[in-house]
Amino acid sequence: MRKFLDTLYNASGFAAAGFIVLICLVVSAQVVLNLITKIFGSAYSMTIPSYADFAGFSLAAASFLALAYTLKQGGHIRVTLLLQTFGHIPRLGAELFSLGLGTMLSGYATYYMIRLNYESYDYGDLSNGIVAIPIWIPQLATSAGLLMLTIAFIDLFVATVKAREPVLENMEQE
Repeated sequence: MRKFLDTLYNASGFAAAGFIVLICLVVSAQVVLNLITKIFGSAYSMTIPSYADFAGFSLAAASFLALAYTLKQGGHIRVTLLLQTFGHIPRLGAELFSLGLGTMLSGYATYYMIRLNYESYDYGDLSNGIVAIPIWIPQLATSAGLLMLTIAFIDLFVATVKAREPVLENMEQE
């Protein structure tokens, strides 16, 4: 199970990186097309239809797909100023409280994002750009990212209970 979860988190991070590369490619291609227009005149005017929409959808996908990977790597910003003054038991309690709260909040967000995803599919919502994309398609990445974040929170909560010490704190020190 551990190997599967780590593979899932790594795949999510890899997919997020892929969406960042996609943003770079689309925006760079549009910049080159704008440069061609500027140099050779409006006779050579070209544009990538809905490139801003594609870049925006890719940014949302990258942001949400990176959440679980970043959490498991200990990359999220943590305020440890107060925690370092606690003893072992209070620190463990605060860590479990934080992970439990994170699990509940991400689970709540996941549930409602999946519902929104289904409603967009059910109603046939389309994006407003030149290229009308069924909006449920880019929303899938957001739903998947939130679901993986919830799984990562549960995973960390269980690992912290088993280790009887804050697991994330140990990751930060490595």
